[in-house]
Amino acid sequence: MQSPLALCNLRVIELGQLIAGPFAAKTLADFGADVIKIEPLTTGDPLRKWRLLKDGTSVWWQIQSRNKRSIALDLKQAEAQDIVRQLVKDADVLIENFRPGAMEGWGLGPDELLVINPKLIMLRISGYGQTGPYRDKPGFGVVAEAMSGLRHLTAEPGRVPVRVGVSIGDTLASLHGVIGILLALHERHTSGKGQVIDVALYEAVFNCMESLLPEFSAFGAVREAAGSALPGIAPSNAYKCQDGGYVLIAGNGDSIFKRLMHTMGRDDLGLDADLADNAGRVKRVEEIDAAIGAWTATLTVAQVLELLDAASVPAGRIYTVADIAADPHYQARDMILQTVMADGSTLALPGIVPKLSRTPGSHRRNAPEIGQDTDAVLQGIGLTATQIKALKDMGIVQ
Repeated sequence: MQSPLALCNLRVIELGQLIAGPFAAKTLADFGADVIKIEPLTTGDPLRKWRLLKDGTSVWWQIQSRNKRSIALDLKQAEAQDIVRQLVKDADVLIENFRPGAMEGWGLGPDELLVINPKLIMLRISGYGQTGPYRDKPGFGVVAEAMSGLRHLTAEPGRVPVRVGVSIGDTLASLHGVIGILLALHERHTSGKGQVIDVALYEAVFNCMESLLPEFSAFGAVREAAGSALPGIAPSNAYKCQDGGYVLIAGNGDSIFKRLMHTMGRDDLGLDADLADNAGRVKRVEEIDAAIGAWTATLTVAQVLELLDAASVPAGRIYTVADIAADPHYQARDMILQTVMADGSTLALPGIVPKLSRTPGSHRRNAPEIGQDTDAVLQGIGLTATQIKALKDMGIVQ
């Protein structure tokens, strides 16, 4: 008999849109939380129309809103706001990622909601947080990545900084939000009280910036863009191969470096006492990188990886999504999930992480249509079919 999902008794109200709030709710839904997603009437979450569309809806939507229920409300109307208050009475968590002040303007701020349900945990994700001089500025993930210092580092030296390629600022904020929710749920077992979790996009990215600040504090060092290298840790870089591809090699462990040099036929470097530790290798990193690059240039990517795998040197090629979809390790780890769409076609979606041994997450339900569950959700708070129809006729719900 399969164990219940880890969060099967958790009720979550999602008021966010696009990426940050919904990704946090998706993560909880994957592990069994009952997520009720509240969307705008008619158009729904703007993510429904982002990037590539299938039958008029973004395939991204199928990841971001799997396992959720959808109810469509016009939150500008008092009756819709009252529905949210009714839902909050029995909720464990509310997630929102509007600009600070929006929820208060609807009468749905923490001062109101925590009176209705003192056990409520409220996750608030915004660009700059709920306090401070920038709180009212609009903030998207790309701006947060720049303010955190990340964008300054994502470039080749002397060239324009580039974005990571995905919405990393939003996703990092979402995951910090999930951590906050789990911490607050744990604490609630002791206090019996809910609380507000304030996550700023820029702070979530800044939290992942490793030694950036203490190096500046201690040495006045301003870390600069370094392309594919890892400054201060050597060798770790991308090296071009004979067939035009690149291989990433992380030979920065002391014993790993010796094995790498031996495999390359460069024991003169591997046994050099000055290169026995990272500090010595950093001083001569250009020489080391040149030696590795000269070696990889004589071999294909596949040949380099075969040799380095045999020597237990961490290395890998750069995957495209086509490589990911065909990779046997992804398949063996259930990281490629095939879901059946309403028209009978199949769609591959990313698998669920993290992997829990006894109560793993699951894909139980495809992403909903706009307002697909409005009737069921409203009936769950005591509204009759007649009352629901009246609300629909007035343009309050869909």
